[in-house]
Amino acid sequence: MRTGFGLDVHAFGGSPPLLLCGVVVDESRGLIGTSDADVAAHALGDALLGAAVLGDIGTHFPSGSVDFVDADSMDLLARVVEMVAAERLTVAHVDVTIVAQSVRIAPHRSAMTGKVAAVLGLDRSLVSVKATTSDGLGVIGRDEGIAAMALATLRPSRD
Repeated sequence: MRTGFGLDVHAFGGSPPLLLCGVVVDESRGLIGTSDADVAAHALGDALLGAAVLGDIGTHFPSGSVDFVDADSMDLLARVVEMVAAERLTVAHVDVTIVAQSVRIAPHRSAMTGKVAAVLGLDRSLVSVKATTSDGLGVIGRDEGIAAMALATLRPSRD
C-alpha cells in the first residue's frame, strides 16, 4: 500500500462558477486559476501523484501552459488516474477535506462524492469528502479563498 498527501489553495476572484470535486457549489463567484481552479480536484490529483511517486500536478499540467487554460480539473484528475494505472497501481481509498469560510459543502457532498468516485473508478463508500472552516482565522477565515487537502491510498493492481 502507498499513501500520498495533497494540498492546494486558490483565491476568490475568478470567473464563476465555483467548482469543487467537479460540482458547481456557487454560481455567483469563482476561484482564480489557469484551469477551472477546482481546488479539491487539484489536491486529490497531487495526493494520487504523490502516492505513485510521480511528482505533482504542476509538473504534469503546468499553469504557464496554454494547454490547460480553462481545463476541466476532473478531466485532469482522470488523466492522473491513468498515470497511476500505468504504474500498475489502483486507487483504494481517498479522503478530501475542503477548508472554506462561507461556502457550504453539505448540500453538495453527495454529488461531489459521486463525481470523485466515478472518475476514480471507486465505490462511493471508498470516497470521503468533508469540510471545515478556519474559524475566521487567516486568508480562509477572511473568505479570501478556499483550501483543500487530500489523502490517497493506492494498492498494487491485481492483473
